[in-house]
Amino acid sequence: MWLVRWIKPLSCGLLVLLIAGLRLDAQIDRITGNNFATRSEVLARHGIVCTSVPAATEVGIDILKRGGSAVDAAIAANATLGLMEPVSNGIGGDLFAIVYSAKENKLYGINGSGRSPLGLSYDQMKAELAKLHREAIPPIGMLPISVPGTVDAWAELHKRFGKLKLSDDLAPAIRYAEEGFPVTELIAYYWAFGPRLYKGLPGAFLETYTLDGKGRTPAKGDIFKNPALAKTLRLIGEKGRDVFYKGEIADKIDNFMRTNGGFLRKADFETHTSTWVEPVSTSYRGYDVFELPPNGQGIAALQILNILEGFDLRAMGRNSPETLHTMIEAKKMAWADRAKFYADPAFAKIPLAGLLSRKYAAERRKLIDPNRAAKQVGAGNPALDQGDTIYMCTADDEGNMVSLIQSNYRGMGSGIVVPGLGFMFQDRGELFSMDPTHANVYAPGKRPFHTIIPGFVIKDGKPWEAFGVMGGGMQPQGHVQVLTNQIDFGLNVQEAGDASRWQHEGDNEPTGEKMTESGGYVEVESGIPYETVRELRKKGHDVRFDVGG
Repeated sequence: MWLVRWIKPLSCGLLVLLIAGLRLDAQIDRITGNNFATRSEVLARHGIVCTSVPAATEVGIDILKRGGSAVDAAIAANATLGLMEPVSNGIGGDLFAIVYSAKENKLYGINGSGRSPLGLSYDQMKAELAKLHREAIPPIGMLPISVPGTVDAWAELHKRFGKLKLSDDLAPAIRYAEEGFPVTELIAYYWAFGPRLYKGLPGAFLETYTLDGKGRTPAKGDIFKNPALAKTLRLIGEKGRDVFYKGEIADKIDNFMRTNGGFLRKADFETHTSTWVEPVSTSYRGYDVFELPPNGQGIAALQILNILEGFDLRAMGRNSPETLHTMIEAKKMAWADRAKFYADPAFAKIPLAGLLSRKYAAERRKLIDPNRAAKQVGAGNPALDQGDTIYMCTADDEGNMVSLIQSNYRGMGSGIVVPGLGFMFQDRGELFSMDPTHANVYAPGKRPFHTIIPGFVIKDGKPWEAFGVMGGGMQPQGHVQVLTNQIDFGLNVQEAGDASRWQHEGDNEPTGEKMTESGGYVEVESGIPYETVRELRKKGHDVRFDVGG
């Protein structure tokens, strides 16, 4: 969980949440009156960068010190994360962001997700799956690959909000890629799965992502270099996004795909565009919470908040059986709609206004039984309007803020690495449904359902918080939990992120899976009282002591 928040709406004071795996001693408990804060909040006056890798955070801070904007810092840090945390993200993936412009007091949203190959029809996809004896699109290989949207999203963000040259923003990542950087423990752990997962696939995975070209991945503390990625980033910095989508990089990708049975072509890159979108919002107890519209899942968080607003969570108590039961059941309601309606709006008519209406939330709220967990939840009937991942956030001394999320989707991605380019293609296409009646059904030139969502909060007309989480379907659930922790239960941003989490799984999905007979299951972290777990089980919840995030 990462957040940037203003202390005073028009000052340069910022509040930032950083998460660590270590706990402080009991002094924190005595000061705050709780036992879940790992540290004090971090304060800064002239800008802040918050990422999952300290070196990437430092890169962003250095860009701010050079006079760069919050967007410059975000691009620089994101490029560095793609190098240093390839198990989660990179320029072979997609990007979504919400940008707050202080001068205009306005939010901008960008959908930087790519589309499926124009030359791969539904029938051909079906035939390719039959060869693999599969009904669903697999997580590795050529079939789940869609056009990477990150580089174009960088270019669009930079063109509108950048102050430095794009080459300046990319220079730190290029330097690290050439000189090397020490790999950290958790990243090394996930990296080690790569050779086993991607064994036998065409391309340059071993050449690019192992130390010996044979299978030895970096261990904690090993220095890793990626000169191929450095070359790619330098070309992008010097020649702009067109070198990636229309020039020599696109040519290399086209040639490789044709030679190795892939489906992307240069035409797919030439026609790719990011989309500037209007963030959508709901008001939760006086706080305006903003997400991006589908093809992402951000509105699920808004739907859950709309349902929860009708309950007095504060009176119920934080981590009480009543609160967690209500939140889990509200999540099930939103997930049923998510499974049915969320898709590429260019291909499906999404009842967005209906899904976010107060009237619809009231109807769904009535379906929650306070005493029993629902075993099956169907989608509602909202009225049609007639008219693995990284999250990071930045803020500069002018008050501009960026909430950005970027991912290759599952693990490092598809396993496909074009020789000489230094990055892996995402496997986001795995999230298409193959049900021909589904809104999210596979089609050429279509954006798949997306899990990555940036969040933003406005209070009294001024920016209050940029926030987000990592972890697939945990993201809307995490958005709701951190906001209710702050708004309903009065936790500060550090406490809100450190607080024990729950996650409901086994639900309806946009790829076609249906809720399990038991109504799914709930994973909880150890900080949630056992008394609460016992009462949830009495209500019919399948509760397990584990949670991802």
